[in-house]
Amino acid sequence: MRVGIGLPGTIPGARAELIAGWARQADEGPFSSVGVLDRIRYDNHDPFTMLAAAAAVTIRVRLVTMVVIGPLRNTAILAKEAASIDAMSGGRLVLGLSIGARQDDYESAGVDHRRRGERFTAQVVQIRSIWEDGVIGPRPARSGGPELLTGGSSGEAFARMAKYADGYVHGGGPPRAFANAASKALAAWNDQGRPGRPQLAGQGYFALGNDAASAGADYLRHYYAFTGPFAEKIAAANLISPQAIIDFIRGYDEAGCDDLILFPTVADLEQLDRLAEVLS
Repeated sequence: MRVGIGLPGTIPGARAELIAGWARQADEGPFSSVGVLDRIRYDNHDPFTMLAAAAAVTIRVRLVTMVVIGPLRNTAILAKEAASIDAMSGGRLVLGLSIGARQDDYESAGVDHRRRGERFTAQVVQIRSIWEDGVIGPRPARSGGPELLTGGSSGEAFARMAKYADGYVHGGGPPRAFANAASKALAAWNDQGRPGRPQLAGQGYFALGNDAASAGADYLRHYYAFTGPFAEKIAAANLISPQAIIDFIRGYDEAGCDDLILFPTVADLEQLDRLAEVLS
């Protein structure tokens, strides 16, 4: 299993030079990728803008959206942005897409929240066509376009992934939650009669060091405030010790995860160094 690190661009106040420096340092190892998250109504940087910055200062790591909320965006522009990042990075983009859970993002974007599933399915199909026909350029670096992962927890979401995507991206949680979702993704893939197996990607949050644990929990409570009391459970699951991270990685690996990205909850380069030390 490959282990990547998230960029701190959803942590309020994260500066541009920190994000670029974070990506540059991650490229030196031991991380396999850098990842980004997506929100509209929040104090965060745009995911594609962050990946463009990362592409400019890296040569090795994959650039992963975990995820971009597809229905919030115009489909042609979304396909063009993804193809541009893939072309600029020499084929390093992994495009994770899903529908998101925050109604306020849809209100801000002027998109009907009630029809997001229908809109998203059409988008996934259209994006592939845009990449292949070449009318809207640039062409992605890879034939057929970047690796495309989709998420979601409904039966419709797993069927969509199996029909149109290259794999499944999970929204986070303990290894047992990922294992349950992975089994559904594999079953849907087999039901469609597709050869091989889908790529499986997961994510978690971390804040290493006694000085970081409290700030990391506060960030998660704020970021997930829309979930109500459940935000406290998310904050409590923040990985705050080397052993917790080792156990988390082992659990995801045993559950069949191909790519795991750990997102920082504190915007300090020391967090990247501490995680690298755990992985070494």
